[in-house]
Amino acid sequence: MAKRLAMAALTLLMSACLSWAAAKSWTGTVSDDMCGKTQHDMACVEKCVAGGHAKYILVSKDKIYTLQPQDKLKGLGGKQVKVTGTLDGDAITVEAVKVKE
Repeated sequence: MAKRLAMAALTLLMSACLSWAAAKSWTGTVSDDMCGKTQHDMACVEKCVAGGHAKYILVSKDKIYTLQPQDKLKGLGGKQVKVTGTLDGDAITVEAVKVKE
């Protein structure tokens, strides 16, 4: 009986954790970690990232999020986007990106 209760509690805990880590969405501007909140020029962002000097970030409501994997943001520097993924601290693991029009 104790084993069954322990398994039921573990199952409940695991399903709660999975639902808590479900994908969420953020809207903001794709920039790079060198320019940060200040500049969102597409050509500048793309040049810095392509040269390996910077990484893509999302600036959303005065908050900065790092983004992984970086290849999902290629060509989106300076654009308003909706990013869907999971958050861990200030890092978003990107599942999908959609350009806002």
